[in-house]
Amino acid sequence: MKAASPSPLRLAVAGMVALAVAMGIGRFVYTPILPGMMEELHLTPADAGWIASANYLGYLIGALAAAGGWAHGRERLLMFASLAASAVLAALMGLNETMAAFIVIRFLAGLASAFVMVFMSSIVFSHLAASGRSHLQALHFGGVGLGIAASSALLAILVTGHAGWAAGWLWSGALSAAGLLAVALLAGSATPANGVDGPEPALPKDRSLTKMILAYGLFGFGYVVTATFLVAIVRQGGGGRVFEATVWMVAGLAGFPSTWFWQKLAARTGLYAAYCVSCLVEVVGVTASVVVKGFTGPLLAGVLLGGTFIAITALGLQAARQLAPQAPRRIFAVMTAAFGLGQIIGPIAAGLLAQASGNYVLASAMAAAALLVSGVIAWSAAPKSP
Repeated sequence: MKAASPSPLRLAVAGMVALAVAMGIGRFVYTPILPGMMEELHLTPADAGWIASANYLGYLIGALAAAGGWAHGRERLLMFASLAASAVLAALMGLNETMAAFIVIRFLAGLASAFVMVFMSSIVFSHLAASGRSHLQALHFGGVGLGIAASSALLAILVTGHAGWAAGWLWSGALSAAGLLAVALLAGSATPANGVDGPEPALPKDRSLTKMILAYGLFGFGYVVTATFLVAIVRQGGGGRVFEATVWMVAGLAGFPSTWFWQKLAARTGLYAAYCVSCLVEVVGVTASVVVKGFTGPLLAGVLLGGTFIAITALGLQAARQLAPQAPRRIFAVMTAAFGLGQIIGPIAAGLLAQASGNYVLASAMAAAALLVSGVIAWSAAPKSP
C-alpha cells in the first residue's frame, strides 16, 4: 500500500484539482452564471440569495457531518463519490428551471463540496505533514482559484458563442468530470497517512478562541455577499458579458497564489495580524465593487476579493488549530459552523436589501462592515506574550 502512495507534490496537485472541481466550479460557478439566470428566468436578487444560501447550508451540514468519526477509513471513497456528485449536480442545474429544483440541487452540491474539502484535505495534509512538505498546502488551496479561473474562461467562450445560462451549467459538469478523471490518475489509492481516531477532548475555554470563532463567522457573512453578487453587480453596471467573465477570472487568478502569499506574510507578522490585514484589503475590494465606477471598480474588487478570501479561510483555521491543538477535528467543525452560518445569512440579507433598494450598494456596505469588525476582533484575539 505504501508503494502505491503518490509523491507529496503529486498529491498536492491532486488536491488542487479536487478543490478546483468541488469549490472553484462546484460552489462558485454560480456567481458568473447567475446574471443570465436572473435575466432569462426572471429571478429576483432575493431568489438568487435563497439559491446561494441553500448551497451554503449544504456545505455547513456536510462539513459538520464530515468532521465526525463515522467516515474514518472511508475518506477516499467518500471524496471520489462527492467529486462525481459535484459533476452530475452541476449538469442537473442546466436541465431544470424551477426554484424548488435549484434549491435542492444547490443544497446537495454544497454537501458534496464540503465532503471533498474535508476528506481530500485530510488525505493531502496528512501525507504532506508526514513527509515534512507542509508548504505544499498552498498549492492544494490554490485549486479554488484555479477552478474559478477555469470556469470563467469556459463561460467567456460560451458567451462569445451566445450560449444561454443552461449551457454554462452543462459545460461546468463536463469540466468537473474531466477534473474527476485527473484526480483519480494523480491521487491513485492514497488514503490519510495517520489513522488517528477516537474521541477528542472538549475545546479549551479560551477567550482568544471564542474571538476567532466569532471573527470567522463575520468573515463568512462579509465575503460571501460580493462572492455571490459580484458578476450581478457588473451586469447592473452594463459591463458586457465578456467583461463579466473577465472580472470573475481575475478573482480566480488572484486566488491561485493568495494562500502562498499570505502564509509568507503570516510567517513575518504573525497569523492574527495577517488575518486582520487581509480582511482590511478585502474591505477595499468589496467597497470598490459598488463605489468605483467603470471597469476599474469590478476589476479591483475581483483582484482584492480573489486575493484574500481563500487565504483568510486558511489563516482562520490555522489560528484556531493552534488555540485547540488537541481537538483538530472538533475545532474544524466549530469554525466551519460559524463560517457556514455567516455565509448562509449573508446572501439572503444581501438579496433582500438589493431587492428593496434596487442596487447592491447597501448590501456591499453591510458586507464591508462585517469584514472590518472580523479583522478587528481577530487582531484583538492574538494571545498576549507574557
